[in-house]
Amino acid sequence: MKISLLFILISISVVACSSSDEKNQEVLLTLDWYPNANHAGIYVAIEDKIFEKNSIDLSVEPPADPATVLNLIASGESDYGLFYQPDLLLARDQGVPVVAIAGIVPRPLNSIMTLKSSNLIRPKDLEYKKIGFPGIPWNQSMLNTMMKCDNADSSTLDVIDVGWSLGQTLLSKNVDAIIGAYWTHESIVMSNEGYETNIIYPDEWCVPPYYELILVTSEENLEKNPEIVEKLIISLSEGYRKAISEPQNSIDILIKYNEDSVDEKVDRAGVELLVPLWQNNNNLFGSINQEKWLDFSDWMKSEKLISSDLDVNKTYKDFSYILR
Repeated sequence: MKISLLFILISISVVACSSSDEKNQEVLLTLDWYPNANHAGIYVAIEDKIFEKNSIDLSVEPPADPATVLNLIASGESDYGLFYQPDLLLARDQGVPVVAIAGIVPRPLNSIMTLKSSNLIRPKDLEYKKIGFPGIPWNQSMLNTMMKCDNADSSTLDVIDVGWSLGQTLLSKNVDAIIGAYWTHESIVMSNEGYETNIIYPDEWCVPPYYELILVTSEENLEKNPEIVEKLIISLSEGYRKAISEPQNSIDILIKYNEDSVDEKVDRAGVELLVPLWQNNNNLFGSINQEKWLDFSDWMKSEKLISSDLDVNKTYKDFSYILR
């Protein structure tokens, strides 16, 4: 009897020790840009220890250079990242082995903006005007599609590469319109400076809706660590659902972790614009809708932005089945 009791106590001790010795999986997530309202759900999940509950020790870093995010993931220097559907498709077409595994923002934030005082409110109004863009080639294809949709002549446009000084260039009236600016960010920045804007949404002018922000990992990580991938997606989904229910609290938390980099006035207004988009993701935050993904991919093929033989089905994986 004493031997049996001793055996039980030893067994319990061994189990307890082995459990305490288990470490959470260290995971690095690289943002697409500096921390802002788009990322609020991530920090809510950190604050509420949702990642820890799912055995993940998450580190979040903004990119030193946003253009390198997908290559960091492909090389294994980062485990996961946030980026954009168009850019992922372009990267896959160049052989970069990255995969979308969750939809964060299921609608374009990219837009055409003009000053309210200009009365330029639709693509046709832009004929013979100067358009500032950030030097991203596929933005020109988007602009051309929008012009064609409004029976406008895109050959009359004077398209100027202004880098990322989009808002400043518009306010200085060096251009009549800009494309490549987020209507959840730049429009708020300009409004706070006393300039109201007109927003021309691409998905209202024949550009198929696409995922502005997605969660990305490498093909290798997806294959080798499927359980961690699922736990990360579940954690993020829970964090964003909490941000949806308490958007201003999510910005409080965002500021707590990024006090020096958050523009509070912009992000408090921005999160209110983002919440309806987060809610509109098939009622399953993080899911990727196959029809939407393929429709936009077909548009990119029709614009000769990606190869016609790119196997788009291999560029994403939908995890709706774990989010229900």
